[in-house]
Amino acid sequence: MTKKHKITRKRHLIKTLTWRFVGTIDTMILGWFVSGDPMVGLKVGILELFTKMILYYFHERAWYNYRPNRKKVIDKK
Repeated sequence: MTKKHKITRKRHLIKTLTWRFVGTIDTMILGWFVSGDPMVGLKVGILELFTKMILYYFHERAWYNYRPNRKKVIDKK
C-alpha cells in the first residue's frame, strides 16, 4: 500500500530551500572556476541564492496550479 502525501505550500517551500542550497553550491563552484577567484564565486552565489529561491517558489506554485485537464477535487471533511 502506498502512502499518499498531502502536497502543501510548506512542502513547496522546503523543496525550494533544499534545491536552492544545491544550486547555490554549484553556482559558487562554477563562479570560482570561471573567474579563478573564490570570492567571486561566493559573491555571485550569495546574490543568486535569494533571487532564484524567490523565482523558483513562484514557478513551482504556478506549475502546481496549472492543470488544464484536471477536475476540481472537493475536500470532504
